[in-house]
Amino acid sequence: MQVEEIKSFINEKIDELKARDVLELDVSQKSSFTQCMLICSGNSKQHVRSIAKHVALEAKRSELEMVGIEGEDTGEWVLVDFGDVILHVMTDEQRDHYQIEKLWQ
Repeated sequence: MQVEEIKSFINEKIDELKARDVLELDVSQKSSFTQCMLICSGNSKQHVRSIAKHVALEAKRSELEMVGIEGEDTGEWVLVDFGDVILHVMTDEQRDHYQIEKLWQ
């Protein structure tokens, strides 16, 4: 799958579970390990875990190659890595604290 197809897939899946405040960052000029980051918020730790797990499960069903998933144990910030696209699913508190949008813009 191409980057645009992966982003579209992820956006569709996070929308299915009502992720909030979705932001797409093109980091292709700033990063050697990925081209795009998608960042979204969940309402709670459980919601964050559910969004990330849903994306990972649907990717597997669609035979979309996923590099890995991290952070499911705490549920405050779960990263789902698709190589050229990385999804960050965060609680509001973690998103406010780390402000990764500012780091990569």
